[in-house]
Amino acid sequence: MTNTEQQSFPGQIHELPSGGIVLSKLDDIINWARSNSLWPLTFATSCCGIEYMSVAGAKYDFSRFGFEVARASPRQADVIIIAGTIVNKMAPVLKRLYDQMGDPKYVIAMGACAISGGPFFYNTYSVVKGADHVIPVDVYVAGCPPRPEALLHALISLQEKIKSGLTREQIKTAKV
Repeated sequence: MTNTEQQSFPGQIHELPSGGIVLSKLDDIINWARSNSLWPLTFATSCCGIEYMSVAGAKYDFSRFGFEVARASPRQADVIIIAGTIVNKMAPVLKRLYDQMGDPKYVIAMGACAISGGPFFYNTYSVVKGADHVIPVDVYVAGCPPRPEALLHALISLQEKIKSGLTREQIKTAKV
């Protein structure tokens, strides 16, 4: 194993004449595997959806970080990325999608509209004041719309939090 692989894989490597043995806790290996194979479900309702698409594109290529398979089915997804405004009629749909996701599941609120209702909250009656009024949010990505680099940073931060073995409540408050 190279030095980089030794740092990223959990556990300790004990060298033997015929090779090496990796000693680790099963929970550490499960968290490592889970963090490196997150499948996102996109809930893009407005402008931030364009920024999400660019993160999945060739320039930023979020698949190199372990977010290879973007899913359209909540039953196959691990993390839902809410990108855009949530209106009152869409809130029950978002809740249903979240409930259909298997455990463990994670939520990223991307952009001012998903975080707090954005500029539309004050001008209309139909906008929900943030995704956390509908489902629990693990990571917030600020901006209107946030840059693709900010979403990549949020995804990598979520990976680090999962690798460290934090519970869902600890992930919300952890600073990585």
